[in-house]
Amino acid sequence: MELFGSYTSPFVRHCRIALLETGLACTFVETDYAESARRSPTKKVPYLHDGDVMLFDSCSILKYLREKAGGSFLADVKQYDRFSMINTALDATVNLFLLEKEGVTPANNDYLKRQQARVESSVAEMNRFVLAQQAPYNDAELRLACYIDWVIFRNRLDLSPYPELTAFVTQAHAYEPFHVTRPPQ
Repeated sequence: MELFGSYTSPFVRHCRIALLETGLACTFVETDYAESARRSPTKKVPYLHDGDVMLFDSCSILKYLREKAGGSFLADVKQYDRFSMINTALDATVNLFLLEKEGVTPANNDYLKRQQARVESSVAEMNRFVLAQQAPYNDAELRLACYIDWVIFRNRLDLSPYPELTAFVTQAHAYEPFHVTRPPQ
């Protein structure tokens, strides 16, 4: 089994955490934009190859890994809804980050203003989540920790209004699979 991705992607990080948690044998193949554009129809990371199985999204990869190891992915609709909300905010935040590199920002684009507002309202709601105080974490919580840590790594949001989220990601660093998969400093 091979997982293709980057060390900085929060989507890839979550898959790497799942691999550590499940103990499944897998080779990590660091992949750049050009390679992912060539090898994945979605032109993004992560993607996974396991024999006849090719998966092109972190959600399907996580479900595959959890089930391959005999576990489950997102136990109920509440976890699924939270995971989906976190993904929506994460996608929007990543897109804002990448577009900013090209000089396109919410200041000069009404659509991006809406995306920024989506991020802000979603993060405010996430700050109200009741979260585990220690491992084990469910996949919605792991996705949230990966997202918030990426926000900090890329300096994307002022998190001072969100003390519950900053406390959550700080305590998540005590969890070895989360800590060892952090982006290179």
